Amino acid sequence: MSEPLTPEQELITKEFLERVNIQRYKRKFGSTPVSWPTAVRFLYARKFDVNRAVALFEQHEATRQREGLNKFDPREEPLKSELLTGKFTVLPGRDSNDAAIAVFTAHKHVPANSSHQTTLQGVVYQLDVALQDHLTQKSGIVFIYDMSNSKYSNFDYDLSQKILTMLKGGYPAKLKKVLIVTAPLWFKAPFKILRLFVREKLRERVYTISAAQLQAHIPRDSLPLHLGGVHALDHDAWLERCASSSMNHDLLLRASPTGLPPSYDNKSPTSGRNHIEILHQKSKLVGGDGAEVNKGAVVVQFGGTRSKSGGTLGGGEEGADVDTADQWSHSDETNLNPPSSASSGFSDDDSLPGDGAAVTIGQLVEMVRLRGRSGLVQEYAEIRARLPEGSFNVAKSRCNLPKNRYTDVLCYDHSRVVLSEIDCDKDSDYIHANFVDGYKQKNAFINTQGPLAKTTPEFWRMIWEQHTLVIVMTTRVMERGRPKCHQYWESEKGAEVTYGHFLVKTLDIETDPNYTVTTISLTNKKTEETREVSHWQFTSWPDYGVPSSAKAMLEFLERVRRQQAAMVNNLGDTWAGHPRGPPIVVHCSAGIGRTGTFCTLDICISRLEDVGTVDIRGTVERIRAQRAYSIQMPDQYIFCHLALIEYALSKGHLQSVDLTDFDHAVAEDSD
Repeated sequence: MSEPLTPEQELITKEFLERVNIQRYKRKFGSTPVSWPTAVRFLYARKFDVNRAVALFEQHEATRQREGLNKFDPREEPLKSELLTGKFTVLPGRDSNDAAIAVFTAHKHVPANSSHQTTLQGVVYQLDVALQDHLTQKSGIVFIYDMSNSKYSNFDYDLSQKILTMLKGGYPAKLKKVLIVTAPLWFKAPFKILRLFVREKLRERVYTISAAQLQAHIPRDSLPLHLGGVHALDHDAWLERCASSSMNHDLLLRASPTGLPPSYDNKSPTSGRNHIEILHQKSKLVGGDGAEVNKGAVVVQFGGTRSKSGGTLGGGEEGADVDTADQWSHSDETNLNPPSSASSGFSDDDSLPGDGAAVTIGQLVEMVRLRGRSGLVQEYAEIRARLPEGSFNVAKSRCNLPKNRYTDVLCYDHSRVVLSEIDCDKDSDYIHANFVDGYKQKNAFINTQGPLAKTTPEFWRMIWEQHTLVIVMTTRVMERGRPKCHQYWESEKGAEVTYGHFLVKTLDIETDPNYTVTTISLTNKKTEETREVSHWQFTSWPDYGVPSSAKAMLEFLERVRRQQAAMVNNLGDTWAGHPRGPPIVVHCSAGIGRTGTFCTLDICISRLEDVGTVDIRGTVERIRAQRAYSIQMPDQYIFCHLALIEYALSKGHLQSVDLTDFDHAVAEDSD
């Protein structure tokens, strides 16, 4: 059973039906009106914005008719053989946000043996079935384009363009992300062109990753063995589910003359819809098996039954397509945003719960003035009182415990950075590090502990595998006579050291009273490839507490961002990921206190400059949901507020600030 709609959603659905059915009648577009389930799908894909949903529907119809996706039988050739290749399938599992998972295996596609129309029909047939699942409607789909073992002869540029064109604005599904796995070098140039055919929102969700990095996006237990998962891929079982769904589709059509829920059948439809129903009283519907269903009452296009398998990227009417004139095609403008319950500086995508509220910078000043130090300390205590929102099983395993600098600071399982395995050793994929989202950027940061001597080879392996350009270090190697971090790079120009199969050489050193910038050459001795890494160490954070002024930290942060942007720009065509580049690695000693403070400021400043509002509490809660215990002390939480105000003053967002009554108590020790 589908989840019932709210009264407001039902009204919106009626409006959608009236508008599209009237237009279809005027344009003589089809003999059958659009059904309630179909309407709900398009509305879910556009967050029940009726104008956007109607536009999506019209684009879908045009795409489906143009590409010949209006009428096909999965039991007939050549589609039958196309489906049996297994080049496209839907996995039974889901990602951590309940999105369905679809996989296109590139090396199984031979352009000479399969036309564009047949391949698209195979994709649409399966996607239509997957989208019947209400959970997929709500949570969307993740598309994996597996290029492992593929050759240039397997790649079809025109077909790829057609799929992306369909996905970018003509299919009723939320496309959460596209993961291009193990992309060969020859793919870079055509991929750059392909990116032009998808909207900016989707481009930010397209990742070119290694097989090892795939597990940072999708849980291992949801992946098949050949993608580093734990279960055998059973494409035949999925096809059987598709066939069963098609049969159930026909039975439901016979049982429900209108295809509408009883709550709607018993209500007085709008005059426009009623007019269309009368006109279409003796229409026929052609199912995916080619059988016509004669209906004495109104025939309405029906979305088909639901499948509990995952969802995917495309689709029309479940592989059971309506008469040629009644075609419509789903494609998503790639609405990738699940609901956001935090108003932090993050994009809507993948937002985690938070209790914050966005305010203008002026309102923030007033809030800080009224609450004072004690009020912010109490607010931080409320945040800290919340239990961790995840498990730490991998970090607590016997073989990995010695790799953690502090026994009480562990890595979440759901957001940990997964290294590639060495010699099939499952324990070799662990490093004490978590992905953390930034402002409108998934996995903008990797927050990690200061490397130990024994974990430094893994640290540099992470830098290499994640294509990191910039490392931010907010601690000294020694503080108050205690080791805080291993010296994992050489402090003298021209010096070099080897960790594992990586040669780390210091090329240049720039000193500032508050920070040191080191240019590092990182060479993979296995592949003989060399990359440049920029290392930024903030040295003026006092041993106790936080800086008395945020000026130095703000300047440091701004220079880090400029350096990241410059290095991404220098990559040119070789970088096809998020425009802001690969993750910035941030660490202190434990990787939660100063590290969390740096990320909070970066996110809040980015949001302030973009939309003029801030939400420090929501941002901190979001970071803590991905990197446990971030912002370790109340003084760090207070510093975030005061530093943001200082930034606003320096940039002219505020003319003056009076915080003379704010209680500047002695700061506590931080990590």
